[in-house]
Amino acid sequence: MTSLSSVTPHDNLSPVAQAAHRARAAAADLAPLPRSAKDEALLAIADALEVRTAEIVEANAVDVERARAAGTSESVIDRLTLTPERVRAIAADVRQVAALPDPVGEVVRGSTLPNGIDLRQVRVPLGVVGIIYEARPNVTVDGAALCLKSGNAVLLRGSSSAYSSNTALVAVIRDAVGGSGLPADAVQLVPGESRDSVTELMRARGTVDVLIPRGGASLIRTVVEGSTVPVIETGTGNCHVYVDADTDIDMAVDILVNSKAQRPSVCNAAETLLVHRDVADAFLPRALDALAEAGVTVHGDERVVAYAEATKATVVPAVDEDWETEYLSYDIAAAVVDSLDAAVAHIRRWSSGHTEAIVTSSQAAARRFTRLVDSTTVAVNASTRFTDGGQFGFGAEIGISTQKLHARGPMGLPELTSTKYIVTGDGHTR
Repeated sequence: MTSLSSVTPHDNLSPVAQAAHRARAAAADLAPLPRSAKDEALLAIADALEVRTAEIVEANAVDVERARAAGTSESVIDRLTLTPERVRAIAADVRQVAALPDPVGEVVRGSTLPNGIDLRQVRVPLGVVGIIYEARPNVTVDGAALCLKSGNAVLLRGSSSAYSSNTALVAVIRDAVGGSGLPADAVQLVPGESRDSVTELMRARGTVDVLIPRGGASLIRTVVEGSTVPVIETGTGNCHVYVDADTDIDMAVDILVNSKAQRPSVCNAAETLLVHRDVADAFLPRALDALAEAGVTVHGDERVVAYAEATKATVVPAVDEDWETEYLSYDIAAAVVDSLDAAVAHIRRWSSGHTEAIVTSSQAAARRFTRLVDSTTVAVNASTRFTDGGQFGFGAEIGISTQKLHARGPMGLPELTSTKYIVTGDGHTR
């Protein structure tokens, strides 16, 4: 393709800075491309992932073996591991992104002003997106696919624990992108495994337009507090399930177990259970047994502990730290509350603002809970596990933003764009 911007040699710059400048040039070439060109590249990526699955899984096995030798927790190893089935699922996600509408060029609003000028606000790519993330190689593909579809170049800085996996994945993606006629530098792995490369990416204001951190609280805090590049903050998932006084017990047990145990290592898994005192006698014995069968340890307040003896559950006394912990494991904090408002007060104090669920048969309770709880997603009679870009129909997500500016909740394609105004006149002067 003909480049709209030439890359000035930057031999005197660091490898990270050189990568950022190449990404900026690639972003300029991507921005005006039609949907068909981007979709062709995405479908080529999906095909290449499937064709080269063995190569990817082999590289991933190196990372997994190294993580096990280092004593890494099983929840982290689960997020790190790629199997042929998971690679196929990732490829399917890429095809889903290709099938989604292209947000670039969408008219957000427009009108003809009283003076005859035509005014349109249209979506445009952000430019160069940097993603800093932990041991989740699927983010490498999700980030590349969503950024390409929205016309952005992406700089991927995964953790050193997934370096072999990410290197293999980016090699596959770049080959497919370049083979489709798009600039391969639209997708790059940030050079280096040391923290210096992360710091340099965080300070690349002027060449990198936005950073998106994905990972635990420590990583997110480091990026938010240390970056000079604008940051879209993706938060931790201290998610709650509240079982109301008026509830279907069977439904409540199913939703609780699914929210906690279906995949505990992800940010939309439930970490705290709150139970209205009026339903505690009927609900807690069954819930504790169901959690025990799923292998979950309960960190309960005094009232929850009192129910443990008559069940198969492993229940330990909760301390304050439990209410704020994102376990990402087969653990859950649990408390009995005196009212819906008491549950809301607990959530307001301890929640990370990700996802909260209420299980209730009362429409009035559901309405009050959804009005009072201020998190990115509030679920009524549904698992917290639905807070996900794919489940929401957005395709693969770039992350779940818990901040309130620019983007909030699962971030799909529109959240990877900004806007510009196009003013069209007929010789108008002011």
